[in-house]
Amino acid sequence: MDELKPDQVDPSEDSSRPREPMVVIEGVNKHFGDLHVLRDINLTVGKGEVVVILGPSGSGKSTLCRAINRLETVESGTIAVDGNPLPEEGKPLAQLRADVGMVFQSFNLFAHKTIRDNVTLGPIKVRKKSKDEANALADRLLERVGVAEQAEKFPAQLSGGQQQRVAIARSLAMGPKVMLFDEPTSALDPEMVNEVLDVMVGLAKEGMTMIVVTHEMGFARKAADRVVFMADGQVVEVATPDEFFTNPRSDRAKDFLGKILTH
Repeated sequence: MDELKPDQVDPSEDSSRPREPMVVIEGVNKHFGDLHVLRDINLTVGKGEVVVILGPSGSGKSTLCRAINRLETVESGTIAVDGNPLPEEGKPLAQLRADVGMVFQSFNLFAHKTIRDNVTLGPIKVRKKSKDEANALADRLLERVGVAEQAEKFPAQLSGGQQQRVAIARSLAMGPKVMLFDEPTSALDPEMVNEVLDVMVGLAKEGMTMIVVTHEMGFARKAADRVVFMADGQVVEVATPDEFFTNPRSDRAKDFLGKILTH
């Protein structure tokens, strides 16, 4: 086996230029019962960087993503966002979650609120914006993600792709420092996937710091600065998209790509 040990992986080895760190994960471990789902994870994501996390099911990708804003607790190690360690609970944790946008597999919109109200809720309640300010912001963001004409509708009246774009607008409305995407297209019909990925590519080009767990290899190739490949709860390989897809270094990555890219 030519498997790379996690401690042999230098997360910054292929950065074209040094970036100020935005998310720093050091020595993170997590168990679900007897299952060791995160094993000594070390990863630094720079400001403005797009990192795509790939790997087989059960490799720990989503758990890692959710740990970054403490939706999952970790047993050891540290996670810091913009220089601040993750708070345990209370107001500091609420503040962190306001700074870390999260887009899930399911859209998690409030069914009883209009699209505009879904987007304005956080800015009004958490950022203390006036209703007029929040409405103007929501309208700009809904325009940006291509659903401005749906503002007065309710989530159930929109397609899955439209709802996911609203979920992205809702996260952006908080002015986050980093955006986490956990399988954002996996619940969508195939024809709706690209409309969501196009919005994400646009965000990447604008310099949003993004950590994306996805099975969309095209997005990884197009938008990622680095690909992080996970297997069995470990970071096995970190590389540029070009290096990863054309010359993976580990047997696990070669096996994964062999199965994915031949379908």
